Amino acid sequence: MCGVWRWLGRHQVATDVALAVFFTLLDTWITLIGGTWWPVHPGPLAWTMLGLQAAACASLIVRRRAPITVIVILSAFTLAVSLLIWPAGALTPAHNDNVWAPLSTVVAAYGPFYARNRRAAFAAVAILTIIVARPWQPSATVIAIGLFRTASGPLLSLYFTARRRLVQALTERAERAEREQHLLAEQARTEERARLAGEMHDVVTHRVSLMVLQAGALRMTAPDEATRQAAENLRVAGVQALDELRDLVGILRTEPEGDEAPSAADFAALVAESTAVGTPAELIEDGDPELASPVVGRTAFQVVREALTNVRKHAPGAAVTVRVSYTAAQVRLSIRNAAPPAAASGAASLADPGLAGTGSGLGLASLRQRIELVHGTLHAGPGPDGGFCVEATLPAFVPTAEPVASA
Repeated sequence: MCGVWRWLGRHQVATDVALAVFFTLLDTWITLIGGTWWPVHPGPLAWTMLGLQAAACASLIVRRRAPITVIVILSAFTLAVSLLIWPAGALTPAHNDNVWAPLSTVVAAYGPFYARNRRAAFAAVAILTIIVARPWQPSATVIAIGLFRTASGPLLSLYFTARRRLVQALTERAERAEREQHLLAEQARTEERARLAGEMHDVVTHRVSLMVLQAGALRMTAPDEATRQAAENLRVAGVQALDELRDLVGILRTEPEGDEAPSAADFAALVAESTAVGTPAELIEDGDPELASPVVGRTAFQVVREALTNVRKHAPGAAVTVRVSYTAAQVRLSIRNAAPPAAASGAASLADPGLAGTGSGLGLASLRQRIELVHGTLHAGPGPDGGFCVEATLPAFVPTAEPVASA
């Protein structure tokens, strides 16, 4: 059965021709057996009207392309028959209580489903209803049958139109939901890759810069040429590794997650590492670190780590003071370094050009974006003593989901 309906949907012209032929034969047969307006003693006029009825029913062939035209043709034929019966009296039906309109009007009343101008189509159906119901010859049976014949088409038209729109809307919604789900999955994968790349860059850059500084110090203090050459090779390899790392992953940063992420409690380790490689650093903490929520603690750690890394690159040997103040409302960070020893004495800078050029140039900009995600502020610039100062103010508490939602 489903195959038949699919075939009919693909062959609409053949379907309409078959439908027109069927209703033409059906109406002709019903008329001849006295089911509508056929008289007891048919004359030439009756046979002429029978031929016109067949032609009017055959107009169903174009019911999809010209639905209003089909309604007008059947309305005109029905009106002509009704007027010939009364008041002209040219035809005398065998049964006066019959409906003069052919059954084809049922299919014609379905025309609003195909019409482009729905208002005109429904107006044509309304006129057809009046003609079929014959209110000028009141009969409850005729009026009821006439209303049923002409109302069934528009009602079915409205039903199938609403059903088609509903199915289309549900299909579009399902497709949109599927596309959104795919986009969300792609976004999640992209964010995870960016997070991993950013964390890898932060951690590896920090460690390799320590290695480069230690190799540089060994080159300066080694007693023999072989050791100095090996230290120089190690330093050059470290600088090259930083350049390649920058090209591969850049500065892609998002909020780290996980219970083992760095926090404010790890400031001492950063300061100790900096001191161990020849950049003396002092940590001064005021307040309770527990006042900082995990998101704020991780952000503060990244600010201190980036600032210390920049000092080792651009001002090696300069004394650094890291101040952290915890209150119930804010966490304040201040990383100040004095002028490098060489700059203070007027000599050439001791900064390693290779190491200083390994950054992406987006460190502070990336930090600023990260801090803005937690509604904080960042200020960075040279100090009055020739050094550099990085100051950040963060809210003490930020819900874990807030930065992600803001991003």
